[in-house]
Amino acid sequence: MSSVRKTLQVFFLIPCTILLCVSSFAQNGALTESQRREFLRKLSDAAIERTSHTVRYDPAYVSIPYPGGDVPADTGVCTDEIIRSYRALGIDLQKEVHEDMKANFAAYPNQPRWKQHHTDTNIDHRRVPNLMVFFTRKGETLPITNKSEDYTPGDLITWDLGGNVPHIGIVVDIKSTTGRYLVVHNIGQGPRAEDVLFLWKITGHYRYFGPHS
Repeated sequence: MSSVRKTLQVFFLIPCTILLCVSSFAQNGALTESQRREFLRKLSDAAIERTSHTVRYDPAYVSIPYPGGDVPADTGVCTDEIIRSYRALGIDLQKEVHEDMKANFAAYPNQPRWKQHHTDTNIDHRRVPNLMVFFTRKGETLPITNKSEDYTPGDLITWDLGGNVPHIGIVVDIKSTTGRYLVVHNIGQGPRAEDVLFLWKITGHYRYFGPHS
C-alpha cells in the first residue's frame, strides 16, 4: 500500500491546469484515437484528484442550481464523484442527463420508490440507474468480463452491492499489488481509490466522452 500512497501523493501535486476543460474534444464530433486516450487519461487524473477531498456521505435530496449545480462540496454520494470528475473536464452531467431525460423520459427508470413522473434537475443525474441508461444511450457500452485487463483507466463501472443496491465508480491509472487498476468511488467514507473492481457484481461497463455535436 505504501507505493499506492506515494502514487496518490504525486497526483495530488498535479497543477490545476492539467484539469482544464477538454470538452472541446467532444464538441467537434468523433474523437481521434489519440484524443480518446487523452480524454480518458484526464478523466482518470480528475477522479484521482477527488481522493484528496474530504466528503461526508450524505444521500439527502438537495435543491441545487441548474445548470452547473452541485450539492455542498463536503457532502455527496457515489454519483457525485462521477459528476465532479466530469465537471473538472468541463462536462456537466446534470445538464446532459436532464436534456436527454426530458426528451426521452420513458427510456429512463421510474422506480416506484421515487414517485417521479417528470424530470428533476436536482436529483436525476445523481441516481445510478439514470446514469446507466444515459451512458448506454450517449456513451459506449463495453463487455462485462471477469478479466481485469478488460477494465482500463477512464472506464465507468456500476455494481449491484446486493439487494438491488446500485453503486458506481471510475477506473483510474493506479495499480494495486494484485496488478489490477484501482477504482475511485465513494461507498460511505468519501472518495477513495481502492481495489474493488470485482468485489461486487458488475452490472455496467461504460465509456463516456461528453456531448457530441
